[in-house]
Amino acid sequence: MADFITPASNSGSIQDNAFPVKPMIAFALAALADWLFYDQRIGISAVIFAIALACSSLLANFARLDRRQTMLAGILVIAGLVPAVEEFNTVSFFFITLTLGVVLLLTTDRHPTSVGQQASALGELYLIAPFRLLRDATGMFNLLAAGFTLWFIPVVLGSIFVLLFATANPLIAKWISLLNPGDTSSYVSVSRVLFWVMILSIVWPFIKVWWRRKPEAAPDLAEAVPQGQETTSDSVDFFGAATILRSLILFNLLFAVQTVLDAAYLWGNATLPAEISYASYAHRGAYPLILTALLAAGFVLAAMKPGGPAERSKVIRPLVYLWVGQNVLLVASSILRLDLYVQIYLLTWWRIAAFIWMLLVAFGLLLIVARIALNRSNEWLVRANLMTLTATLYICSLVNFAALIAGYNVSHSREVSGKGIQIDMNYLIHLGAAGLAGHRQGHSTSRDRSDPCFPPQLPCRTAT
Repeated sequence: MADFITPASNSGSIQDNAFPVKPMIAFALAALADWLFYDQRIGISAVIFAIALACSSLLANFARLDRRQTMLAGILVIAGLVPAVEEFNTVSFFFITLTLGVVLLLTTDRHPTSVGQQASALGELYLIAPFRLLRDATGMFNLLAAGFTLWFIPVVLGSIFVLLFATANPLIAKWISLLNPGDTSSYVSVSRVLFWVMILSIVWPFIKVWWRRKPEAAPDLAEAVPQGQETTSDSVDFFGAATILRSLILFNLLFAVQTVLDAAYLWGNATLPAEISYASYAHRGAYPLILTALLAAGFVLAAMKPGGPAERSKVIRPLVYLWVGQNVLLVASSILRLDLYVQIYLLTWWRIAAFIWMLLVAFGLLLIVARIALNRSNEWLVRANLMTLTATLYICSLVNFAALIAGYNVSHSREVSGKGIQIDMNYLIHLGAAGLAGHRQGHSTSRDRSDPCFPPQLPCRTAT
């Protein structure tokens, strides 16, 4: 089985133990990329960044470089960057990428390999290695402070939940904006944060070089890893009982804020602040809240493994039940938001699908509680969800949704009910003949059955 082994070096331990240096180099490269590329046209800046990346990789891995190959590597870098100096395009970008990968392989991989293995190593460098950032980051956090690791998942997931709540709830968005009265929107945004994460993921394999190798023999694992190099495969327990407990306490508090706000303003119709209308509160964020519930369900499944320490804990179980209950309320609020939206903008196929999907999410959350309470396996949970999905699809196959949509849209249109929006005749025609029955029913319930003029706003053709 393949494994990751860092190239051996007699003096590598000193370099590896100085672990803050490599993250600092990676963040410096990310800052340089932000200055060169973010909201900028790419040209000679690509060459500048490629040179900076090559020099940074040389500095970060100086102790383990194959110095016999440095002259050839320098020539390759110059040759690979010449096309981009002439003109930056897809071909020159390909040569930059290929050159950087070949130079890294040439100077840090001391094991002679075939051309096929080298091509596989380059593919892994660009397609797989960027995903090592999170694992290596948690390993460094473990070295910095073991206690911080316990808060890593709570803080990261908690921040994601806060971001989703701010997207869905204008009150929470307002409170967050008050925490930072300065105008940071010009330089801090979700897209910019994602840009930094992407750049860090790309440059990190060049700074922390690991090549995937098959073990040559079966020596002791300690001999395969350079002295002072720590393995990171099991050094961090992401879903230990302590981490899960902290996560659930924080998540329940965060969700309680959203639950209380929805209970007061969405369900209780309490008076909102003057600058926030009820429409903006009610019609905003149904889909982000569903995404929040799905992330919560994924966390519960990952944390509450059958037979694990978290599932056996008498403290964690009630917190899980409380949090899942809040997520069910969250889904109910999403359904109400979508219903209020439909009352104004009428029904479509996608909105009916959203209603069904939300109900499935709510029922799936209840099945997770049932699995934990009944000590069932994950296979039982999968079967239960598949049975629920199959039953739902069977019921849906018996429903004429086109007629349902047409009947609802006609009876709730401005032409018939006197409020709402004008009916979209093109969409009714798009529903086809299946929607005719619903159209007739919706029209007849709102107007005189003897009126021959339907649908509304169409020329009336009566028999002479």
